Amino acid sequence: MSQMSKIEWTDATWNPVRGCTKISSGCAHCYAETFAERFRGVPGHPYEQGFDLRIVPEKLADPLRWSKSCLVFVNSMSDMFHEDIPDEYIVSIAEIMRLADWHTYQVLTKRSERMRDMLQGKLKSIANKTHIWWGVSVENQKQGIPRIEHLRSANAAVPFLSIEPLLEDLGEVDISEMAWAIVGGESGHGARPMRKVWVRNIRRQCRKYDVPFFFKQWGGVRKSLAGRELDGRTYDEFPLVNKVAGLPSRKSRSSAISSIESQVPTTLGQMSLC
Repeated sequence: MSQMSKIEWTDATWNPVRGCTKISSGCAHCYAETFAERFRGVPGHPYEQGFDLRIVPEKLADPLRWSKSCLVFVNSMSDMFHEDIPDEYIVSIAEIMRLADWHTYQVLTKRSERMRDMLQGKLKSIANKTHIWWGVSVENQKQGIPRIEHLRSANAAVPFLSIEPLLEDLGEVDISEMAWAIVGGESGHGARPMRKVWVRNIRRQCRKYDVPFFFKQWGGVRKSLAGRELDGRTYDEFPLVNKVAGLPSRKSRSSAISSIESQVPTTLGQMSLC
């Protein structure tokens, strides 16, 4: 699978949307933007348009083509709930996740209010699917903490938090009802430092509320040297992963792919959303 990921908490990435725009402090040193902009202007490259927001309908059916069950990070190079992505396209992405239910999907957003509204509305029928995890980014108190409450009110079956990059001490946070917490420091050029006491505080609260705790990285300019250990151990805790009874036949999957591709308006692939 060419989509295999080096991100520690997932197996693969799926990007039916590419590109994004900054909305918070956590976006300041966006790894996805840094990567995409390297290829701006390279003819034929997936990121020929750099990090400009663009939907990619030809990638919609990809999970149906993957026979091996895996954890799939949805839109690792974008935000599924970006304000300029049409509702109908988000619904199409969700429909693929519903159909290809032998995978477990990890959806992460900073646009938590739109996610909440759609999970209470047009996506309500899949909010309770345990193979789809819905998460929000939490980088600080001012911008990140309110997203937790938006997520809580969305009534998702598997809500999770990506507390990365952690930019300050979050204090006491109500993370009850959360299914998972990922914590990590910022990496790359200009990375802002993360203090150990901030991470310990989150670990303590995860223990308090019985939330699986995953420590991704300390970060920094040379994150491989900083490593992933916290107080002498590595934390790789996960929620329970959805177990699927069986994989649909190749014929039925091919039929679903053909049906989906025939229903995607060709004009969508030509849309630039920036």
